[in-house]
Amino acid sequence: MELIAGVDEAGRGPLAGPVVAAAVILPKNHKIEGLADSKKLTPKKREKLFDEIKAVSQVGIGIVSHKTIDQINILQGTFKAMRKALGRLSKKPEKALIDGFSLPEQLINNEGIIGGDSKVESISAASIVAKVTRDQIMKNMDPIFPEFGFAQHKGYGTKLHMEALKKFKATPIHRKTFRPVKENMPNIRWLKSSKLIGKLGEQLVALKYFNNGYQIIKMNHICSHYGEINIITEKNDQLIFIEVNTATKDQKPGPDLKLDQSKLQKLKSAIHYYLSELGEEKDVRLDVSSVIIGKNPIIKNYQGFILD
Repeated sequence: MELIAGVDEAGRGPLAGPVVAAAVILPKNHKIEGLADSKKLTPKKREKLFDEIKAVSQVGIGIVSHKTIDQINILQGTFKAMRKALGRLSKKPEKALIDGFSLPEQLINNEGIIGGDSKVESISAASIVAKVTRDQIMKNMDPIFPEFGFAQHKGYGTKLHMEALKKFKATPIHRKTFRPVKENMPNIRWLKSSKLIGKLGEQLVALKYFNNGYQIIKMNHICSHYGEINIITEKNDQLIFIEVNTATKDQKPGPDLKLDQSKLQKLKSAIHYYLSELGEEKDVRLDVSSVIIGKNPIIKNYQGFILD
């Protein structure tokens, strides 16, 4: 019997974040009810169907970052995400049905279907998987940029997002080639006058950890009179606390990875205070990062200061 994959994407229109594509091969006699275009479903219904689809289907997911979108444009980025999704299926389909237009430069025979996410169940399933996956990525990045509300609008150009873009300028995850972003890019002078050099450094470090599979818990957390913890993140049931030192290229001396005993003791006290508020035992680690802000920021890390 012919293996057919449905393919769809989420995230062509947003001003920030990746584009995500999914390829889904549904079993012939599946019992999933309610498959439809993901845009016509409530978030709760989408998440329920997402779990059902993943439980019984072959699923491939392709993610293309905002940086790649800026390099090759959003149309080519979408095609790339779709090819990635098809390539990550456990079995190669004999045919792919694509929402919209056919996929060029693809070895798998494929056909574009306008409005396919409302007409073909496997494409509907792909649209749900792509949408839920991308929404979760944007929700997980929300703590890094709390003033932007990415958990609410997922990077689309809503009124809230446009107001934040004008006030706070573009973040490191915005698509620089999109006009509203291009018109609101920060420069070093603006960052210095707004006293946001340090904040940008913290965001860049948090993104680096995020891209390496860490969950960002909190940014700039105040621990009573002990002071601030720049970044709190978690991976494999270990809490990682990160101190970030940031400077621009023209600042001498630049940031380093050293902590004097006074600063180290203050950080330890802040971490112990946080853990006491948390009220549960956790394996912990303290990392230090240095950031030099420039056209191509330089980030250095030191992992594993000893905490007693």
